[in-house]
Amino acid sequence: MPVTATTEKPVHASGTFDLGDGLTIHRMGYGAMRITGEHVWGPPSDPDSARAVLRRAVELGTDFVDTADSYGPFVSEDLIREALHPYDGVAIATKGGLLRTGPGKWYPLATPAYLRQAVQMSMRRLGVETIDLYQLHRIDPEHDRDAQFSTLKRMQDEGWVRLLGLSEVGVDEIKAAQDAGLEVATVQNEYNLGTRKHEAVVDFCEAEGIGFIPWYPLNAGKLADNPVLEDAADALGASHSQVALAWLLKRSPVMLPIPGTSSIAHLEENVAAAEIEMPDDVFDTLDQATRS
Repeated sequence: MPVTATTEKPVHASGTFDLGDGLTIHRMGYGAMRITGEHVWGPPSDPDSARAVLRRAVELGTDFVDTADSYGPFVSEDLIREALHPYDGVAIATKGGLLRTGPGKWYPLATPAYLRQAVQMSMRRLGVETIDLYQLHRIDPEHDRDAQFSTLKRMQDEGWVRLLGLSEVGVDEIKAAQDAGLEVATVQNEYNLGTRKHEAVVDFCEAEGIGFIPWYPLNAGKLADNPVLEDAADALGASHSQVALAWLLKRSPVMLPIPGTSSIAHLEENVAAAEIEMPDDVFDTLDQATRS
């Protein structure tokens, strides 16, 4: 059985993190990819339910919502505005740099002209004059990397975006962005109990004070049917998903999980994980089991 939250705003138990420029958020956010249609394409089957999930997330203490113009495309940003605008203390992060041509199809596109158009359209859809956090969804391998970084910096200098982030990058790419003049506020890479390939990036972000946003945070990979995960769940009185989230929060103080769901019940289960205090021995056992 999953842990049930003991407070009205369980997200607050996750602690806080300063993204930069005075913007402090609670460490557990909400990822808004799953409120779109199947294969992240088109509108959801029940838009009212999607909006209700977003509002419930904020009621539970969420003050950081992550989305992208490619989710739908555009659908997620539209729903966020419909449900949450004018946001009232909720930071909205979005991403640009992936072109959608159909269900399940994603292609990097980050020319300066495209990025500048993308950020302005996201501003319009979200109903803001400045985006709190704008992330390059992917570095476009077909175009000059430094030109992409300089375009992001120019958009920040012009006041279109407050903070800048990168997605699916290695340490060398983060350093290259920093060398190009970017103050990298966040890095968003796939990372979870089942996918540990970005350990060096997590450690680098912690050393640099960069927020690390793990996407697909609930994946337990090969541990899904492993007694180690079951033992941890029993010890904590929690579900497997809650164990995965609690482990992430303990892994690093810069870790900012954004579990996403289209279900209020699942949302409430996810955020209750913020209240779990994972003992060191449970963390270490899970850590060692998933590093091998």
